[in-house]
Amino acid sequence: MSDTQPPDPPASLAAPRHWLAWIGLAFARGVARLPLPVLRALGTAAGVVAGALLSVRRHVARRNLEVCFPELSDAERRQLLRATLRDSGRMLVEFALAWFGSDRTIAAIPCRVDGLEHLARARAEGRGVLLIGGHFSHLELCARLVSQRIRIAGMYRVMDDAVFERAVLAARLRYADAMFTKDELRATVKYLKRGGTVWYAPDQDMRGKDSVFVPFFGVPASTITATHHLARLSGALVMPFYHRREADGSYALRLEAPLEAFPSDDVVADTARVNAAIEAMVREAPSQYLWLHKRFKTRPPGAPNVY
Repeated sequence: MSDTQPPDPPASLAAPRHWLAWIGLAFARGVARLPLPVLRALGTAAGVVAGALLSVRRHVARRNLEVCFPELSDAERRQLLRATLRDSGRMLVEFALAWFGSDRTIAAIPCRVDGLEHLARARAEGRGVLLIGGHFSHLELCARLVSQRIRIAGMYRVMDDAVFERAVLAARLRYADAMFTKDELRATVKYLKRGGTVWYAPDQDMRGKDSVFVPFFGVPASTITATHHLARLSGALVMPFYHRREADGSYALRLEAPLEAFPSDDVVADTARVNAAIEAMVREAPSQYLWLHKRFKTRPPGAPNVY
């Protein structure tokens, strides 16, 4: 379990091949020191640049929107695509702010959290809680915001770059109770059994053996079954966790009541319920979802390629 401060960086991380990563980290730390109004303007500008440069990801996002919103007109989907690309720029700024922003800066961000009574009730019963969310552009920032109000751990995928992995893990551990990799199932279950709260987003195509095809916006999507297994092994309650950025720059976070009779004996049905909960989150703020990800990369046998 990644619950302690990482050791001093090894000498190998100073090698020339890592210099670009160190420069990127220095830039992100500098961005996080800017005043909030400047950060919002910078995020908007970055979104314009991202829309112009991310041609491959723009194609992925366009195909995702075509598949998931067939009821929209072409003009409506183009408008949604432009808004999605603008949000991708804001995401870069929000990541920097989440990881490296001061406590004072984070505390100044307008934020409303509803539904904490569900978490309080679970804790009074001595139950652990799995907060399931989705990969939205403001995912990291909302994790930092909610950590101001509740003790929370997270599940994450180890970054490919060793410099960023070390720096980001250290940043997360400043405000998270603990961090678990996707392979640390036993440690996660133990934490939940002690009454801990874990937030993770099971909505990406991981191409793992522990996946099933269940609907996401009516399309069969390869989805990990970890929510079912974690709940079954730990006895934790599963709560959908909504979060979105409002037009005025504030953030609205909401914990919903635990999913009833979860887990069941049917792993496929349980995984479909998780996808349905995440789909409901996306429909509340569709432009803020990470449509740049190839959500339908893995296809059922015989199904055509989406991208």
